[in-house]
Amino acid sequence: MKKIASALSSLSLSALFLAVTSTSLWAQDKYPLKPVTLIVPQTPGGANDAIARVLAQKLSEQTGQSFVVENRAGAGGNVGTALASKAKPDGYTLLVTADSAQVINPALYAKPGFDPVKDFEPVAPLAKAGYVLVANPTFAANTMAEFISLAKLQPGKYAIASAGNGTLNHLIAEMLQKAADIKLQHIPYKGASFAATDVVSGQVPLSVQSMPSSIAFIKSGKLKVLGVVNEKRVAALPDAPTIGETVKGFGATPWYGMFAPAGTPKALTQYLQNEIGKALDDPDVRAKLATLGCEPFKGTSEQLAVIVKDDLVRWAKIVKDSGATVD
Repeated sequence: MKKIASALSSLSLSALFLAVTSTSLWAQDKYPLKPVTLIVPQTPGGANDAIARVLAQKLSEQTGQSFVVENRAGAGGNVGTALASKAKPDGYTLLVTADSAQVINPALYAKPGFDPVKDFEPVAPLAKAGYVLVANPTFAANTMAEFISLAKLQPGKYAIASAGNGTLNHLIAEMLQKAADIKLQHIPYKGASFAATDVVSGQVPLSVQSMPSSIAFIKSGKLKVLGVVNEKRVAALPDAPTIGETVKGFGATPWYGMFAPAGTPKALTQYLQNEIGKALDDPDVRAKLATLGCEPFKGTSEQLAVIVKDDLVRWAKIVKDSGATVD
């Protein structure tokens, strides 16, 4: 009997070992077998789209399968996010998104169409991006102090373009109005690139823009920076002061992350996390992100889960205090 029990015990341990090993091998050896779709819930040309494309190229090289970006914009990111949440949890449809869609929209929209915690498995954080308040070069103000003085003299006169109602650009502009006690006219566009183009052409004087959607215009002199939105100055524009240096307490540092539909196996998300970590360590990827005015944000799925939960609480309060609404 002892021999039988011992044999059964050995078999049980062997079975457990094989189960763990097969799970690990399943993620590494059998995935991906076909192209992987990265849903970006914003239009081409913005920060999230640019980051997703840099990452997709590197992941394709590392895995030997195509990672393809699919832009599914609408409702401030809700359309693409909801679509990703309903995808089959097999790792072939993933969400690459900005914090605005994942943790701010639930406070802005009564029915965003998804639950940011229950409907997704966090995979990994990806990057942080600089955001700036930019103006057409002919705009009368050259600094935040000058801009605020002008805006106070003529409330509602100056228009500010955003990437759309409820987007991060819109919300940051609302926060700025509240913090600086000024009134601007909000002009929503169907994407960050469209808004930036119209500021360059002089159709609208101002816009809050991500560095990826505006840095080329800034470097060429077609846009001028009035202030950096982030809490700290950004490496791509070291001489540009933050808005918080003039408006005390103002600041936000947007982040971007990858999520999988709820129910995606842990072994698969762990595999993706590892591949993302390798990609973010690659000098070429880091250089491309720096060119976009971004920096790698390397971390684990567990860390991303904590960030989401904490930011849902933080942004809900900011939205309430700022009085921001979706038009």
